[in-house]
Amino acid sequence: MYAVIESGGKQYRVSEGELIRVEKLAGEVGDEVIIDRVLSVRTDGELVVGSPYVKGAKVIAKIEEQGRHKKVITFKYRRRKDTHRKVGHRQRFTGLRIEKIVYEG
Repeated sequence: MYAVIESGGKQYRVSEGELIRVEKLAGEVGDEVIIDRVLSVRTDGELVVGSPYVKGAKVIAKIEEQGRHKKVITFKYRRRKDTHRKVGHRQRFTGLRIEKIVYEG
């Protein structure tokens, strides 16, 4: 069984027991998160696709970590103009452990 969920403007294919990293969600490590923005669910040979979301479907996950990705460096340089700009960015993420996929249908 697997589901396709939407979180932070991105889509993720998840199954039970899997660890995924999504855009930062509010909460502490150990908190439970319920994701009800389920785009599709695959059960025993049956694929259910929502429009846009599947009614009665939700994914229950647990927050495993709150962290930041590796630093991404952006460097802009204009030749012969004595101009350059260096900027670093570290995106925050939330690590989720998928505990259960619930579909009543």
